Amino acid sequence: MSQAVPPLLSVHPSRALVDEKFSVLVENLPPGCPVTIRSLYQSEDKDFWEAYGHYVSNHQGTVSVSEDISLGGTYTGKEAMGLLWSMRPIPGSRKGLRLRKKDTCAPMLVTISVYSGHEDVRDQAPLASALVERWYMAPGVQRIEITEKGVRGTLFLPPGPGPFPAMLDLWGGGGGLQEYRAALLACRGFISLALEYFNTNDAKPKGLDMKCFETAFEIIRSHPQAVPDRVGIIGLSYGTLMTLSLAAECPTIKPSCIVCIGNAHSKFLEEKVLKFHKEIPDRKYNKIHMMEDAVVKRDMGLAVLEVEHPKVKVGNIDCPMLLINGTDDQNWPTVEVASDIIKMMREAGKESLVTRLDYPDAGHLIEPPFSPHFRAANFMLHGTKKKVMVLWGGKTKPHADAQEDSWKKILSFLQLHLYGAPSLKAKI
Repeated sequence: MSQAVPPLLSVHPSRALVDEKFSVLVENLPPGCPVTIRSLYQSEDKDFWEAYGHYVSNHQGTVSVSEDISLGGTYTGKEAMGLLWSMRPIPGSRKGLRLRKKDTCAPMLVTISVYSGHEDVRDQAPLASALVERWYMAPGVQRIEITEKGVRGTLFLPPGPGPFPAMLDLWGGGGGLQEYRAALLACRGFISLALEYFNTNDAKPKGLDMKCFETAFEIIRSHPQAVPDRVGIIGLSYGTLMTLSLAAECPTIKPSCIVCIGNAHSKFLEEKVLKFHKEIPDRKYNKIHMMEDAVVKRDMGLAVLEVEHPKVKVGNIDCPMLLINGTDDQNWPTVEVASDIIKMMREAGKESLVTRLDYPDAGHLIEPPFSPHFRAANFMLHGTKKKVMVLWGGKTKPHADAQEDSWKKILSFLQLHLYGAPSLKAKI
């Protein structure tokens, strides 16, 4: 492409939170010109991730990713954020990668570039590029490491004096400390504590007794900037089992509301984690199989549901709950579990407390919006150094839609049940 005026690529805003949209505009192209717009990101593990769309400039010589249709690439159609949610490891990368931000104090630095043509552009020099900052922490959010009274975690405080409602954030069976959702919640006006309640490197998982959770809940409840009677809990995957257990069976924890993403309510699952995934207690549950070169646990979960087994006594829960599931979840039968939870709540006369969201063709790992989709990824077995490939399920576009829609509904749910009183107004 040779022309007097070089193409101009702009991204607005170039600096934003990860749950905010941006617009990508390319100008000064010849009319009807085929171009590829590509995003490239190097993770903290030094792996490269990319997404790209194929476009043709209009009669004015411009391409707008928000307004124009991608004819091919990692996404198609009119997709303003396809350059993020369709990201995948570049060819030749290690297998089973999952993109998760470790350092929440630093932004994701994503390079957006435009190339000539619709062929493989990886060896081409870009016509124009722009660097984009994607943040999990807004200016003024405070990050405080917590290592007291047996609690390991990170506390995030919104900017301003408050008072603020608060959230206890529980991740899943992968263990470790994941901060990025809690950081994002603090950006939206909620004191948030990301709790590390067991670690994959522990010889034995720690913190699965109620005392750890009671202490963590008290830390955020008693914080001077918190509203003590406005504390909720959010859990993903195995974290939903703990969320439901705390709300139903722990007398000292009275959450104002709970959010469960990828639901589990079987005590069998807790036993399985405590046994480090090394054995299945009974042959009638042994339905684990391989599909797409990855472990599928959904059928085992269905087998557990079909027989009498100890469950969390969810009928004891007295606060509003939001249940979120993907219908293509291959890790656990979360849709069927949600139905069973609602049945138990109905029997207790509390069905009105439940809000349910089922997302067609979404998988297990429903994360904050515009996060890349992982149909399968590596999973570390507890108490060992062994990794297995686990099939989470989901199709990329429907899963991306589920993440965007569910995040909006989570924030609305928390706003209603934690900020709902007219007298509660945080000063941010």
